[in-house]
Amino acid sequence: MEKKELLYEGKAKKVYKTDDENLYIVDYKDDATAFNGKKKGQISGKGIVNNRMSNFMMQIMEKHGIPTHFVKEISDRETVVKKVTIVPLEVIIRNIAAGSFSKRFGVEEGKTLLNPTLEYCLKDDALDDPMINDYQITAIGAATKEELETIADLTFKVNDVLKAYFAGVNIELVDFKIEFGKTPDGQIILADEISPDTCRLWDATTHEKLDKDRFRRDLGNVEEAYEEVFKRLGL
Repeated sequence: MEKKELLYEGKAKKVYKTDDENLYIVDYKDDATAFNGKKKGQISGKGIVNNRMSNFMMQIMEKHGIPTHFVKEISDRETVVKKVTIVPLEVIIRNIAAGSFSKRFGVEEGKTLLNPTLEYCLKDDALDDPMINDYQITAIGAATKEELETIADLTFKVNDVLKAYFAGVNIELVDFKIEFGKTPDGQIILADEISPDTCRLWDATTHEKLDKDRFRRDLGNVEEAYEEVFKRLGL
């Protein structure tokens, strides 16, 4: 497959057109950002970890009946994915209070929530990705009511699969952010990535952070944390 012109470059990935109009190539970078791009840096080897872990997780999702954009991994940093139009929402599940949730609602970080919570943020860097509710989403046309129902259903399924899988390698899934895309025929499928960039992952015994919070909070050993997750997954 031939990589053609650069279609899009984000904070963590580049997306290229290919010689097949229905397929793109995603190239994962080592660039790291936090607080909507206000903090920037590099995490050595991050692109490899995120690419390979995300592909691994996408294939697990497919086995559980969750449709994804994954087609095939072509190198340590590059993957062929289906062409989709991204739904302009960050979809967030929280199982344990942490980060902005703890600050907003005064809930102690580390407290297990009585039920998983579902949040949406509008994908718009200029607006700092504001929280948005179902009524606002449909009002501005970001997604239809039916699409939101599909997204919510799939997101809770993703949570169930991820929680169980990570528990098997002694990792707590604190929270995560995912994105969805629409195929040319209108199907909603899981897109973007599942990685230590997009998930809060804690060692289930020590509660040591094994994710991008180590970069956000200047905790050090960022590369080692990503590699630890990679190793536990057997990748």
